[in-house]
Amino acid sequence: MVDLVSNYWPHILAVLSVVLGTSAAVHATMTKDEVRTALGWVGVIMLSPFVGAIIYAVAGVNRMRRKTIGQQRDTRGRAAQYHLSHFDTTNERVRQIFGKQFGAMKILGDVVSPYDFTSGNEISMLENGDDAYAAMLAAIAGAKRSVFLETYIFDRDPIGLKFVEALGAAVKRGVEVRVLVDSVGARYSFPSIVKLLKENGIRVDVFNGNIIIGLRLPYANLRTHRKILVVDGQIAFTGGMNIRAGFTHAYAGDAAAVDTHFRVEGPAVADLFHIVAEDWRFTTKELLSGEAWQIAAPRNPPGSGTLIRVVASGPDRNIETNHRMMMGAFSIAQEHILIMSPYLLPDRELISALVTAARRGVSVDIVVPGVNNLKLVDRAMRAQFDQLLKGGCRIWRAGGAFNHSKLMTIDGAWSYVGSSNLDPRSLRLNFEVDMEILDHTMARQVEERIGKVIETSHQVYLEELKARPFLSRLADRIIWLGSPFL
Repeated sequence: MVDLVSNYWPHILAVLSVVLGTSAAVHATMTKDEVRTALGWVGVIMLSPFVGAIIYAVAGVNRMRRKTIGQQRDTRGRAAQYHLSHFDTTNERVRQIFGKQFGAMKILGDVVSPYDFTSGNEISMLENGDDAYAAMLAAIAGAKRSVFLETYIFDRDPIGLKFVEALGAAVKRGVEVRVLVDSVGARYSFPSIVKLLKENGIRVDVFNGNIIIGLRLPYANLRTHRKILVVDGQIAFTGGMNIRAGFTHAYAGDAAAVDTHFRVEGPAVADLFHIVAEDWRFTTKELLSGEAWQIAAPRNPPGSGTLIRVVASGPDRNIETNHRMMMGAFSIAQEHILIMSPYLLPDRELISALVTAARRGVSVDIVVPGVNNLKLVDRAMRAQFDQLLKGGCRIWRAGGAFNHSKLMTIDGAWSYVGSSNLDPRSLRLNFEVDMEILDHTMARQVEERIGKVIETSHQVYLEELKARPFLSRLADRIIWLGSPFL
């Protein structure tokens, strides 16, 4: 066998190259939904069948696994076991209170999301890490039955240690505690906090992979980017905030990064719990059931409170749900669209929707950080600004510390908040969770939060972008070519 390989390795390599290249090209042709994407992959494979096939296998693994993950995570049928359907809101009520345009959004959401709008909710905005972590730790300290925490990043720093202490104390009180950390996010600090959680008797696992020293494997592009804490089936926290000391003034001072989180009570908690329970079941095969995990009865009666729809997105049956929700919202806007996102790399469809809205006379303002924590992403963003500015949208570079908030509001009534960025990773690769909120008070709060940032922001002008040196603009565009994987 050794002699055979030694004598005929060029022939074997050629045959292997043809077989791998053909298989990869056929797979790309049959599975890609966009013709440009399919042509791009086929071109790479044809230029170098062997190397191209390997690149496709690595970079395309997310798409190749989507069908399998979709089958494993087909949870639409089980949503009814948790969802409090008697709090569902009718199309007629939405149209009566918020008008026909948002009645149309409700119909869209009913089709693309497994969760309905529910009434009876209470929601409050937590505007910085100090307030958010204090509220979350207080809820954990008061837990009587159960605590579930799912997060992308859980750093082993002073804030992370406080959470370990609180979760460990809950375990000692007899509270059922589960923690799910993304396998990539778990490596943002070294050593990982996972071992420390286990040492404190906390049941913890990592999502879609294993922690290997120095590596983020195996499927690094399929991440849970969700941030959800559910306590006693009664209180939930969600939004954009990971667990990191850098988001608190107590530890980072004036350099503290900014983010926005939300505290929720009511029927929406049941839907958030369904998401984390299914993520846990997908990871560990354990079904969370029994008295400890029961959903608490909402305090408010049906028909009262804030209307909230939980929106789950990810490379499974919920793929591009957040994308479809944004497209729908931009298309029904009549007065203004306000967006804040740390990473702005929208695809052509979203750009077209925003530009079309601006050309219809809708005021479109988008706020991004003046100083970004991801330099390559920032340069790719800058390369794409002109596509929005030419269409009449306004872009603002926020002053001050890095702002990680993901906020969106339309026409003083509709808000969309959560973990999704406007980039390819959040819109197609990550598992995300957002909330669609119909409430004038919350919309006003989101407007005011974005408006305060705009007051201290620098507006980006097309002339300034064009005046930059050619080589700098070229470098930005080259980096932009890799934006789907940044």
